[in-house]
Amino acid sequence: AAAATRRPPPPLDSSSSSSSGSGGGGGAASSGRMANVGSAMPVFFGMGGASMSIVLSNIGAAYGIAYAGKGLAAMGVMYPDAVMKNIVPVVMAGVVGIYGLIISVLISLAIKVPEIATVDGESIAINVYEWDLGFKHFAAGLTIGLSGIAGGYAIGIVGDLGQKFVGIRPVLFVPMILIVSFAGAIPLYGLIGAMILTT
Repeated sequence: AAAATRRPPPPLDSSSSSSSGSGGGGGAASSGRMANVGSAMPVFFGMGGASMSIVLSNIGAAYGIAYAGKGLAAMGVMYPDAVMKNIVPVVMAGVVGIYGLIISVLISLAIKVPEIATVDGESIAINVYEWDLGFKHFAAGLTIGLSGIAGGYAIGIVGDLGQKFVGIRPVLFVPMILIVSFAGAIPLYGLIGAMILTT
């Protein structure tokens, strides 16, 4: 018996309600219901979307803050009076992380854990968070996360070089702000798309 080959268990079927032992038909019927409950994969996709939204957005925000802050520091050594006026790219890069936080909170509040129900005297878990919501929330996390990376990268590059040149030529301040504003609109578009997916 110890050397017998292990065979996979037969598939669960709600129609196979054959009575075995003292359990009767209730055990087989419960097994069939358990087979149709679903899996935890929708929750996995939802949680993945919530985490990616804030993590990827913060990566973009950190990159933008680092590069724009480096340019601001370099410009401030030569032109300290223009530091506060040229801090706009750093602030706009920090806003990118807030967009990811908003979507992460919305997704987290929408995720529902399986409910416990009693059927035939047995407690089973019923998945109330469906597949379509899991996929939508996963897509929402990717939408705002990747948009945040793109926006943070653009803001950082423009802020790094733009602040240095504005210190030399102050007339370039308005064009730099316009370019940074369009770069900051990229994660805003992602935020709008992600909010549509989460509602």
